[in-house]
Amino acid sequence: MTSSTQLPQGADKVVAVRSMFDAIAPRYDRVNRLLTLGMDVGWRRSTVRSLGLAPGSLVLDLAAGTGDLCRELTSSGHHAIGLDMALGMLVHARTTAPRVQADALVLPTADATADGVTCGFALRNFVDLGRFFAEAARVLRPGGRLALLEVAQPENPLLRAGHGFYFGRVVPVLGGLLSDRAAYSYLPRSVAYLPAPAELLDMLRRAGFGAVDRRLLSAGIVQLITATRSR
Repeated sequence: MTSSTQLPQGADKVVAVRSMFDAIAPRYDRVNRLLTLGMDVGWRRSTVRSLGLAPGSLVLDLAAGTGDLCRELTSSGHHAIGLDMALGMLVHARTTAPRVQADALVLPTADATADGVTCGFALRNFVDLGRFFAEAARVLRPGGRLALLEVAQPENPLLRAGHGFYFGRVVPVLGGLLSDRAAYSYLPRSVAYLPAPAELLDMLRRAGFGAVDRRLLSAGIVQLITATRSR
């Protein structure tokens, strides 16, 4: 990773993010459960429910990591395919769903083939969000659903301060003890890559999505963004 005061950009970011997730893959699930106090399980269930798709639907999980969302999609009766550029994550994935090493900005998928697209906690890791949204729109059929799970900041000032302390100070320490300090120091700082909520939703509309919605989960520490591919 880069220094503690500078976030990587462009091609450097691609290399840094891939190597970081390859490095933390073996303990990724265990550390996530601990750092989120197990709440991430419920967040992913909410994400899959928010798709509102019939069982048997084909759903692409982008930046799939170790397959948490794929497992939830499969449990809900969907046909999931996980795609991630970090081979280490795919190797350590705990899912029966097919897995493909691929860049979410250049998907090896034909136009209008998927009923749904999901992505969990990865928006801030892409070098070009507009391009990511355009690719998601391209592979979705008209009327297909998109569900994005990402970190957020609570609106309540007291909760925001407490969450900021935990996410910015406690997470790097615990992550360092259990896995990799550099990686878990980067993750809280990477929130700086995210556009403001209103801009994020406008980007989705410009990419060809309608019915764009954003709701906060767990007192505002996580956001769930959903949208429908316009016909």
